[in-house]
Amino acid sequence: MDTRAEHLDDIARLIAERACERLVVDFVHKLDLGEPGDVAELFTDDGFWEWPEGERRIQGREALRSYFAGRPADRLSRRICTNILVTLTSGSTATATTYFTTYRVDGYAGGFVPPRAPTQVGHYEDTFRKVDGRWLLGSRTLFLAFAGPTERLEAAGSSA
Repeated sequence: MDTRAEHLDDIARLIAERACERLVVDFVHKLDLGEPGDVAELFTDDGFWEWPEGERRIQGREALRSYFAGRPADRLSRRICTNILVTLTSGSTATATTYFTTYRVDGYAGGFVPPRAPTQVGHYEDTFRKVDGRWLLGSRTLFLAFAGPTERLEAAGSSA
């Protein structure tokens, strides 16, 4: 069986691209609305997340689970991902670039938060591998173009 990307039919290519796009969305959904540590299940066993500017590289599912599960319990965040461009490099590998904007505050106790500037704007560069019939993240590298500190809400800062 030929696994080169150029030999995939249109439907197989669309299915593979969509599976990778779904991983991009699942990642931020788990961080913002789910259990952050569960993002580890989206990675290969040897997968990694890194931020070169911050000199952080977290590798392996258990290390990823621990890292992402350690975020503050009172953090409210929403990530907006756009311009997801997946490129199949073979029938079982792909890359993607995704732009993102992050809104984030700590000290959240409920209600809604008044609008504020994003905490981060940047892009992810991802690699994907198909393992046992399932697409997974092999790596995610974070690049920030704009960034600032996460604000802490005061008790009176949120409203119902």
